[in-house]
Formats: sequence, structure tokens, C-alpha cells
Amino acid sequence: MSDALTVTGARLDGAVVGLRAVDGVITEVGPAVDARPGDEVVDGSGLALVPGLVNGHGHAAMTLFRGYAGDLPLMEWLQTKIWPAEARLDDDDVYWGTRLACLEMIRSGTVRFWDMYWRPVAVARAVEDSGLRAAVGMPLIDGLDPEQGKKMCAEAARALDELAGCSDRITPSLTPHGIYTVSEPSLHWVAQEAAARGLPVHIHFLETEDEVTGCVARTGEQPAAYLDRIGLLNPHVVLAHGCYLDDGAFALVAERGATVVTNPVSNLKLAVGRIFPLAKARAAGVAVGLGTDGAASNNGLDLLQDVKFLALVQKHAERDPAACPASDAWAIATGAWAPALGGTKGIAVGEPADFLLVRADAPELEPGHLVDNLVYAASGAVVDTTVVAGRVLMRNRKVEGEQEIRARALERARRLGVAG
Repeated sequence: MSDALTVTGARLDGAVVGLRAVDGVITEVGPAVDARPGDEVVDGSGLALVPGLVNGHGHAAMTLFRGYAGDLPLMEWLQTKIWPAEARLDDDDVYWGTRLACLEMIRSGTVRFWDMYWRPVAVARAVEDSGLRAAVGMPLIDGLDPEQGKKMCAEAARALDELAGCSDRITPSLTPHGIYTVSEPSLHWVAQEAAARGLPVHIHFLETEDEVTGCVARTGEQPAAYLDRIGLLNPHVVLAHGCYLDDGAFALVAERGATVVTNPVSNLKLAVGRIFPLAKARAAGVAVGLGTDGAASNNGLDLLQDVKFLALVQKHAERDPAACPASDAWAIATGAWAPALGGTKGIAVGEPADFLLVRADAPELEPGHLVDNLVYAASGAVVDTTVVAGRVLMRNRKVEGEQEIRARALERARRLGVAG
């Protein structure tokens, strides 16, 4: 017997339609679609159907550190506060921190996210229990020491073996932290292992100017050329941040088919010194996605808030109010400009049943102009219903188990000594 879900009376592009999904795939969309016996039914009256959002870069369990050690420079924040606290993490900390992140993302319309964090098996278990989709991987950091790298690579390989048993909502990935924290032999291992296993690679890249000067000093090469020589510029590589990519690097990234994920709110808060040059990226043909980064550096995981920043910082940097119009910003937030991130192609037959119902009568979304107001006026509060793989994860803004998730996450933050 199939699992079927029918949404009735919702608006899609201004028309009232029904939507039916069977076994997690949209099978019918249109004005004549109605529920069949045995279907789970969602009344979409007063609600608008829109694609789910894709968070292309984050560290989900860092919800436990939200508000802890804020307002510090990036490296001081990492080295003196975050990394020492993370050294105390156990599986339950990561599980409940990730559950809290998933709760926040469900409530604000994210259906898929890309995660880089410790204890990835606990992360995957939390994602599976929440109902979301995620690419999951363990950070590989060897301090530029190849001997230490051998141990980290072996640990990463063991984690990948364990993640291989997860459902198809989990995509195992290789997640070297960055070119300034991972030695060249370890990066070579990542490239080879990713190719052998057919897995994506997710890496921090050129968030700060020091990454550029440091790479040139160590290797004599520009960072993009360095990654390319190693084999880590290809269609399966996701580069997080990319603030200091230049014209030549964009051309190479585009030629190789890699994806860049911009994280405007985190980068503004950490004052990395430069706005991601979206116009140059698009002129070169680079695939671009949107991320929040972790909740310790954003501090939220609400992409409906971050998409406004995406558009506004581009207008500011270009001194052009027509830069990054709402339609472009929305396409980036839903993954339409970065197919490798795994978003859907929209609300259409044959696509995964990953979608949102937003309150069309919310004050922030009236009077009409849905996409413009989703980008410039809305927050996650306008999301009424979140559906992933045909399963309703939130209905009428209620998520099952919310009280326990909040309580257990607070317990874990207190254990770590980072709760407020």
C-alpha cells in the first residue's frame, strides 16, 4: 500500500490547485486534483504552495552555542571559545543540538541542508528522526600535519562506512574544514576517496583574505588553482563562503562545475571584510547557493531572513537597486541556481514532494507579490506547513516533539557550560 498525501485548495502561481504525492513524489498538480480514499489530507485554503528552501552550508549542532562568545573576531572566536567547547561534545550533545536545528529549520521552511560537524552518525540519526534531508560529513582538520591527517582520514572513512547505512534522505559527504587547516596529503586523500565512493565534498573556501595570502605563501599557487591541482574542483564540490574569489578563480570554478554557497549573515556578523561578489560569479556561470552557517555565528537558521540580506548586500555592494532582484534571490534560496545542492525543480509532477504552504494572508505577504514579499518582508513565521518526501513535518505551525527537543537541547548546553 502506498503512502499518499493530498493538499487541497492551495494557491500556486495565483491559481487554486490540488496536489497529490505518492511515496514521496508529486504525482498530480492542478485544479481538478482531489483526495482519494486513504490519503492524508492537508487543507490548503488560504495558503500558497512554494518550494522548500535549501541551506547550503551549516553546522547544525552549533545551536547549542547560540549566543555564546559572540562579537569576537573569527579566529579568536574559533580558537579560544568554540574549538575548546567542541572538544567536550559527546553523541547526545550533537544529537539534541542537531534536533534543535532541524526544529528551527522545519519551522522556517528549510527542507534540505548541508552539514559539516563532529560525530556525523549522531547528526544523521537526528536528521532521520526529524524527517529532513541533509548532506552529512565529519570535519577533517589536521593542522597542516600529514601524520595527524592519516588518523583523521581513517576516522572519516569509518564514519562514511557507518553513514552508508542511512536512508536516502541522508547524503554522506567528505568535509575537509579548509585549505588552511588541512594538509595537502589529506586533501589528496579526500579527492581520491570522494571519487572512489561517488560522494560530494563540502569545504570552507576563501571566507577570509588570509586564506588567499596563506595559500600563496605555503604553495606558491592561488587557492583555486591549488584545489584544482589536487582534484577538488569538480561538479561534486561545494565551496562555502567564497568571499575572496577573484575573476580568474570564478572562471576556473565555473569551468570545473563546482558550487559556491554564500553565507551573508554569518560573514557580516564575523566581519570577514568583503561581500561575496555575486554579479561576478553569475557572469562567469558559477552555480550559487545560500547558507546560514552555524547558529553560533549567524545566530539563526531562518533562510527567509537571510535571503533578504543576500539581496540587500548585493544592491549595496553594486550600488544598484536592480542587483540581485527578488526572483534571483528566491531562486538561490530554493537551490534553483545550484542543482548539486539537491533542491527540487519546483512544484511539478515527478519532483520530490518537498514543499511549503505559506500563509498568504500573513500581514508580511499582503497584498500579493508573493516572491517579492517572501524575500524582502517575510520570516519563517509565515510558514504554516512543511512537507519533506511527502511527510508532513509541520502543520498549523506545530511540530511533533517540539517541547522535548527544546528541553533536551537546553540540558546538553548546560552540561557543556555554554548555556546562558
